[in-house]
Amino acid sequence: MSTEDMPARPGWIAAFRNWISIAGMLVIVVGIFSFLLLFGLDLMAHFSNPYVGILTYMVTPGVGAGGIFLLLLGAFLERRRTPDRKFSSAVKIDFASRKDRKTLGVFILCGLVFILLSAVGSYQTFHFTESVQFCGETCHTVMEPENVAYHNGSHARVACVECHIGSGATWFVKSKMSGSYQVYSVFAKKYSRPIPTPVKNLRPAQDTCEQCHWPKKFVGNLDRTYNYFLPDATNTPFSVRLLLKVGGADPTHGPVGGIHWHMSVANKIEYFASDEGRQKIPYIRATDAQGVVTEYRAGKFTNTVSEAQMRRMDCMDCHNRPAHNFVSPVDSVNLAISIGKIDRSIPWIKTNAVWVLAQHYTNSDEALSAIATKLAARYPGEPKIQGVIGAVQEIYTNNFFPAMNTDWRSHPANLGHKDWPGCFRCHDGEHKSADGKKIIRANDCTTCHIILAQGSGADLLNLSAQGKKFVHPGDEIPDGYLCSDCHNGGP
Repeated sequence: MSTEDMPARPGWIAAFRNWISIAGMLVIVVGIFSFLLLFGLDLMAHFSNPYVGILTYMVTPGVGAGGIFLLLLGAFLERRRTPDRKFSSAVKIDFASRKDRKTLGVFILCGLVFILLSAVGSYQTFHFTESVQFCGETCHTVMEPENVAYHNGSHARVACVECHIGSGATWFVKSKMSGSYQVYSVFAKKYSRPIPTPVKNLRPAQDTCEQCHWPKKFVGNLDRTYNYFLPDATNTPFSVRLLLKVGGADPTHGPVGGIHWHMSVANKIEYFASDEGRQKIPYIRATDAQGVVTEYRAGKFTNTVSEAQMRRMDCMDCHNRPAHNFVSPVDSVNLAISIGKIDRSIPWIKTNAVWVLAQHYTNSDEALSAIATKLAARYPGEPKIQGVIGAVQEIYTNNFFPAMNTDWRSHPANLGHKDWPGCFRCHDGEHKSADGKKIIRANDCTTCHIILAQGSGADLLNLSAQGKKFVHPGDEIPDGYLCSDCHNGGP
């Protein structure tokens, strides 16, 4: 590129007529272009992604700042080279010169390629931040428990952003703020172990769950069979086949009743939880279709509850682990035995497998090694034990994450009532209204279930349409006890 002397130009604009400053201007243009592209994509997207916000409002301005730096650096060097401000060697393109035309063409071509690559890169980055891979694997150790549980769950084909993020201006801003802090917390190592369930930050179920699960559909009863194996020498099978009274919530599609009565458009159930995890619910307020309000209080709870402390019940109050469920040792081993991954003929294998899973380990490598060593030591010479060891190690890998202090104990599951209070948080027989009326006690099994058959072998063929009384294997349940008073998912 040729230059030629020019008249003295005392103005400061001439100092920017150099290749470094011109390159800085190009970078600024690319930064502005990328910002507008990402902003437009984010604005038009069905779900607003907080990480796209980080790219849009933090990364692309950084690119622009880099361009400004080059712009000023070129001017600084130019002025330093000509302290008298006679910028006689400022860039000048001679179109009559073949060399100048070629150099200019190469510069324009490189600039266009740079802009094109930034556009493609911004677009691909936008889609990558929408992916499950980005959400679950970018921060591998931090999000590994949630990512593994997600892939093993029933919502593995639903993208993370469809539940954790949604449309709307308010949630748009919230997602940007939340995503920015999450990135900071990972780099600064300020994240919690385990990652807490975002019970206060999740969108209402009407905005997420109900986009796929149509609430007006009448469900009725669901036929379910639960297979268990007793902790005895023969790992005795015990199954319960029952009708689960799911019921319906919309009177135009069937009678309102069953478990989904709580979600009926005619009923309004609100409650106050005294803990962060919403496991202790001392106050409930129910409003029926006629507008009659009934308050229920547990025990000696007489506190005044403000409206700001109240939460209206929705799907997530029961289905609180829809995509990230960490299965307990008991349930995992029951499933593994029922599908043949663990051989039931090995004496006490149910008890020993559950016991070895529930031990405390400092890291996964130690756990997998200990599982193999302890099970092999308990069954010396047993040829089937190697297959059992592999199955138990797989259970551990899918449900236990010591680096993040995460397993079934760290995340209560409210769907049901066996290992956690769940339904019994309200239906414990202890919540009373001012006139002494009690909420239906859920440990009367017929409230939500119709037990068709129970036991093993021929007993499961003896069905009763009217339902049977639940017979607890072993000892009878003492009056007033809840399932979770004895069962905890472990040994």
